[in-house]
Amino acid sequence: MVNLGEDLIRDGLTRLDGWEWDPDGPAIRRTLRLTDFPAAIALVGVIAQAAEQAGHHPDIDIRYDTLHLRLTTHSVGAVTDKDMALAARIDELVPRG
Repeated sequence: MVNLGEDLIRDGLTRLDGWEWDPDGPAIRRTLRLTDFPAAIALVGVIAQAAEQAGHHPDIDIRYDTLHLRLTTHSVGAVTDKDMALAARIDELVPRG
């Protein structure tokens, strides 16, 4: 696991879809709006499976049809390559529409 500095985080965000740097976290975050509550819950289930496979878990807040995702590596208090990898995997799982 590699802790990423702000320059590497900002560079990594250019390859992700809709993720933002939260330096106060420190974390990266993304908000998604889906069609309805069942769609949001379904996506959470898919993200949960990917997170389990990666051994790395996002913070997820569900508000009806909106998901707020936050990634940080809690054990080191920083954004790491694991966060960037899971963000990229989540991007692949988000329905296009």
